[in-house]
Amino acid sequence: MSHFKPNSKLPGNQVDWSDPRLESLLRKTDSWKLDNRGGFAAQEVHIHIGWGANTGRKATLVWETDQVMVLETCFLIPPGEHVRVDRLQSDGVRTLWGVVAEGREGFREEDRRNGIYVHWLHVR
Repeated sequence: MSHFKPNSKLPGNQVDWSDPRLESLLRKTDSWKLDNRGGFAAQEVHIHIGWGANTGRKATLVWETDQVMVLETCFLIPPGEHVRVDRLQSDGVRTLWGVVAEGREGFREEDRRNGIYVHWLHVR
């Protein structure tokens, strides 16, 4: 028998976005600049922008999961752009395709100093 009594006001996992406690917490996080970098061994990759791109450009892979890659570049890639990512591995080149979900100038001091842009790709 469970002793947990769910809040009868909200069914399931719904959130009351007008709750003053939640609004206060969200206001505190407005200035956070999270970008998923750090804690991942950065790797140089070559990217090809667009479906028919023949010439690769250098980029740095700074974070990765099964469905998302975060890249640093010295140029901006527009959202919605298809990108082929080639990375060298011990057994050859691994190629992945992704679509740019977001891209922006880096917030970090070293990003601004080096003209770095950060891009989030949804991997296909």
